[in-house]
Amino acid sequence: MTDTPFTLCGASLTARPSGALWWAEAGILCVADLHLGRSERMARRGGTLLPPYETRATLDRLEAEIAALDPRSVICLGDSFDDQRVPDALDEPVRWQLGTMMSGRRWIWVAGNHDPQAPDIGGTAMEEVARGPLTFRHIALPRAAAGEVSGHYHPKTRVRTRAGAVARPCFVHDSRRLILPAFGTYTGGLNCTSDALQTLFEDDAVCILTGNATTTVPLRRRESA
Repeated sequence: MTDTPFTLCGASLTARPSGALWWAEAGILCVADLHLGRSERMARRGGTLLPPYETRATLDRLEAEIAALDPRSVICLGDSFDDQRVPDALDEPVRWQLGTMMSGRRWIWVAGNHDPQAPDIGGTAMEEVARGPLTFRHIALPRAAAGEVSGHYHPKTRVRTRAGAVARPCFVHDSRRLILPAFGTYTGGLNCTSDALQTLFEDDAVCILTGNATTTVPLRRRESA
């Protein structure tokens, strides 16, 4: 597994190919937008049916990161659940898996727009988390102080391969802020050329692509009309 180390406001961070962020000095593992229960929520509301194993697939990947890194704290950056009813609908094996991962470490659920209320499933619910030079929240604030870490946008960027252009989930950061890719399975994404992302970053911003190994490319700027 090839990681990409980088620095944000003096904090030495690592972008993992899985889409997780590792801050070794602080013992913090951070993930964004798990969207647990997405298939259940869409079926409940009569939407497009998704494979029913997406929650377990997401948790298995998170469990692998925890096993590899043994973090002291885990910060979930909001939209951990696809809506407020999902935590009550989780089956016992999923609850057991979550409880095992939470055991012995601090687990923080940051409030998201899909899950603004604290889940009754263990851990600590917070609006945002300040640790050293960094502040963790769900949605980036346009005028946030330097050191902001957030999720919400599910950033992706298009890259060319032998098979043609494909969209890859990515971290996006400059010297002031970082946005994580969605960690959840079947979460979709927003192209980094969108106005919502372009206006948040300085000209030196880069994308760190996830996948089998991380790769860093410049943030592609939207072409002027």
